[in-house]
Amino acid sequence: MKKKVFFIPIADNEPDEEICRKLENAIMANDFFSFIQANDMVAFKTHFGEEKTQGYVRPLNFKMMGDRVKQRRALPFLTDTATLYSGMRNQAIGHIELAHRHGFGFEKTGLPLIMADGLTGDEELEVPIPGKLYQKVRLASLIVKAQALVVVSHFTGHVASGFGAALKNMGMGCASRRGKLAQHSTATPSVKKKKCTACGACVKWCPVQAITLAENVAQIEKLTCIGCAECLTVCRFDAIGYNWSETYEQLQRKITEHAWGVAESKKGKALYINFLNRISKDCDCMGGYEKIVPDIGVLISGDPVALDAASLDLVEEKAGKPLTALSYDIPHRVQIDYAREIGFGNPDYQIVGIP
Repeated sequence: MKKKVFFIPIADNEPDEEICRKLENAIMANDFFSFIQANDMVAFKTHFGEEKTQGYVRPLNFKMMGDRVKQRRALPFLTDTATLYSGMRNQAIGHIELAHRHGFGFEKTGLPLIMADGLTGDEELEVPIPGKLYQKVRLASLIVKAQALVVVSHFTGHVASGFGAALKNMGMGCASRRGKLAQHSTATPSVKKKKCTACGACVKWCPVQAITLAENVAQIEKLTCIGCAECLTVCRFDAIGYNWSETYEQLQRKITEHAWGVAESKKGKALYINFLNRISKDCDCMGGYEKIVPDIGVLISGDPVALDAASLDLVEEKAGKPLTALSYDIPHRVQIDYAREIGFGNPDYQIVGIP
């Protein structure tokens, strides 16, 4: 049976206020938040953008949705997780500061902003899945602990996964630091000697004593290392390196299985929303912004696989060419095809138009 994907069409460059009004009307008319009960802690998972990006979903949408959730006497909050790469978003303090700069503070949204994986990205819980690659995945602890989840994603191209939308926002964006590392890296960490200050933080926090200081630099014993990424978490000098050599196809499979873990932790208690406007060649983690197709609309579904399948088809239909010709020439349907293969969600969808 095909899964319903609700579609709110928008005009190119339509004002954000009008898009928000249309989304509010759709939520009210279709009772999309009916799965939320009184006293539920409701996580709104989104991406607050990087320092110079412009494509992220605008804060006014979260103010509106948060107000609707509060009317159900529930407890909504905004959340995201730390990045593996260095920058403002690789720990909670800088990440929250950046979110405030982009208008996601309480005074604009009415929502508390709580990082789902703690101060340094290492607060996690394991969720079992019947995957082919994993039997359990490591997710940010608050994603699992929250009673309900609303995943709000901005569709973009992506240099490694072909495109980013709900599945990537869940699989990569809801994973803990160790979960992200498991997706990205095929090797144990190494020390960048020129950046190491011999501060000893990695030695102190390594759970298996695989790190020592010798000749005023940290050294990692490969045979002892368990790949937990604790050293990456505590190093403040970008002195820990990894081999980011995962293939495009395998990375997408790993993202999909981690997204499956998120969905498994929230059966019947999640909603997925994709914004198909300001669609750029690169994801919102990148510093630049290059619009590649006119604005299309907002899509809503209870199935993230159906949602992403519909989103990708609408983008390619609007552009009149495959996404590989718009963004990066890499396999980009692996996420959806692999979800079908492992029995996660349903890529077969039915568009339900909302005027």
